[in-house]
Amino acid sequence: MSAAREDGRGFAGQGGPSGHPYDEPDLLRDQFRQLLRYRLLIICGILVGLAGGGWLGVSSNDTYIATSEITVRIPTADPLAETTAVDRVVMGSERRTAVSNLVAQLAAEALGVPTDRAKGLKSGLQVTNPPNTEVLRFAYSADDPDVAAERANAFVDAYLQNRENDALASLQRTIDSYEQQREPLLERRAELEDRLAVSLEGTTGYDRTIADLSGVNDEISDINANIAALQALDTSGGQVITEATPPGSPSGPGLPLLLGLGYLVGIGIGLLAAWVRLVFDPTVRSSGDVTRALRAPVLGVLPRTGRGPPDQLLAEGRLAEEYRSVAFRLAYDETFAQRRRLLVVAPRGSIGTPLAASVNLTAAFAEMGMDALLVEADLRTPTLTDQLRHADGVRPGWASSPGGVDGGWPAGMRVPIDAGESGIFDLVPGRRVRNVPRALTSPAATQLIAHADTKGSVVVVLAPAVLSYADAIALIDRVDGVLVVCDPSQVRRDDLARVRELVVGAGGILLGAVLHSWGSGSGELQQHGGETAGPATTGLVAGPPGGRAAARARAADDRIRYRDAPARDRERERERRVPRPPDADLRDIGSETLGLRILDPSELEDGSPRQ
Repeated sequence: MSAAREDGRGFAGQGGPSGHPYDEPDLLRDQFRQLLRYRLLIICGILVGLAGGGWLGVSSNDTYIATSEITVRIPTADPLAETTAVDRVVMGSERRTAVSNLVAQLAAEALGVPTDRAKGLKSGLQVTNPPNTEVLRFAYSADDPDVAAERANAFVDAYLQNRENDALASLQRTIDSYEQQREPLLERRAELEDRLAVSLEGTTGYDRTIADLSGVNDEISDINANIAALQALDTSGGQVITEATPPGSPSGPGLPLLLGLGYLVGIGIGLLAAWVRLVFDPTVRSSGDVTRALRAPVLGVLPRTGRGPPDQLLAEGRLAEEYRSVAFRLAYDETFAQRRRLLVVAPRGSIGTPLAASVNLTAAFAEMGMDALLVEADLRTPTLTDQLRHADGVRPGWASSPGGVDGGWPAGMRVPIDAGESGIFDLVPGRRVRNVPRALTSPAATQLIAHADTKGSVVVVLAPAVLSYADAIALIDRVDGVLVVCDPSQVRRDDLARVRELVVGAGGILLGAVLHSWGSGSGELQQHGGETAGPATTGLVAGPPGGRAAARARAADDRIRYRDAPARDRERERERRVPRPPDADLRDIGSETLGLRILDPSELEDGSPRQ
């Protein structure tokens, strides 16, 4: 078995991560493109960011901030003298004191505001300390610039007053302590002076009294000196270096800048929301996801022809060219060239798009000059024979194969289909049977699919969705090559992984996938589990424009003309309709798949061509 069969890839040397893994930049680009699919979330994030920026811009435009700065110092007798490390001010404590209720009450008294509103008064105050400084910055926010400046200065004065009051109170306590120590010394000095007045000079008692009086006077002098030093201290808490003045413009970055910031933040919010949505989204969002899940290449992406599926079964224009491109890629694949069997299925949902893909791929193979056979293996709701334009003609010898199980499917009838400019291919229409698994695995079905072994032949088999019914799995061991047709936005990654497990487990080969954006449920060509949808089915009759009545009339005329013509003329007509590519071009390919020729009925004996 080939390497393509071993890893489940249809194209040798191509495929998923096992062959050429995605580089990190490619993955990032792929994820970014997937994020852009959630444009609604991104737009909502931008709107939220703009609304937030606009609200901040409108609300902050009426706010004015007045600032005042002061330097904090300890009480000292010499303001020019350097302070030691022990004497430095703890700025953290001072900042907390500046926003305390005590300072707020003093500021309220200075402003004439009731003291019960002091706590509300400090709501607009912010006090900061620049690093490595002994500076406090008072910033007050208010709706009026004059009010902001007035209240900032009031808090500065209240803080300095509170700090001076604390210094004076501390000094007074120290002075009172010194005075209390001095009182007994003064009494002692008075007593010694009285004793000295009654003592005789030159006596021992007089000399002792003089010594005691001198010592007391020294102690009193020291205390008086300390009191004088304390009274000479500068008790001011600091110095105002910047006085608050009414600001000339509102604070804040302004409405335009806030809108710009809100826009950037909104983009971030939108992308984050889209990324979260992408992470928890189980559906496939890109061809890269399909390749990684199936480990098979994406052979083509069908272009949109409108808001829904195409109006006719046989494609035209860009859509037809895409089908031809897929058919040529399959024809050049070595794995497909060995067997020339193709099973077209969908993971889930309706069979509508796989039906259109199988018809157009068969028409493309017929246009290449191959003897193309389309087998409708949908035995539950078969409708394909009613949607295509019949072209009655001579059937080849293999078409006389016996009927199916119990006279069911596949029957001996083969229907030639007129594919317009692409030529003619044969259709084995589906038929409702009582036992679908038995009919699909019958010897007649196996013999029918074995028609691909004939030189220059190709068989395309249409089956229901893999995960809806087991019909496709029953056909894989006979058909081998599987083509998955799906809408990436409506299929789960787990579904594609499950399809791969079932196909590879049954011995099949995933040749690749064809992607479209037509949906996989309502509005398709056909729905499982019931009758065909009227508008979706009857409007897809192949053929030239002009309405269904005109198409039926043309088909009736063709059947009469073909029935009345001799067999040789009918075969010549069929050969004329099927374009035959130049032999030189086919030989240059070097592939048995493309080395084709049109068989004459005389070359057929017993249902097999002569070699």
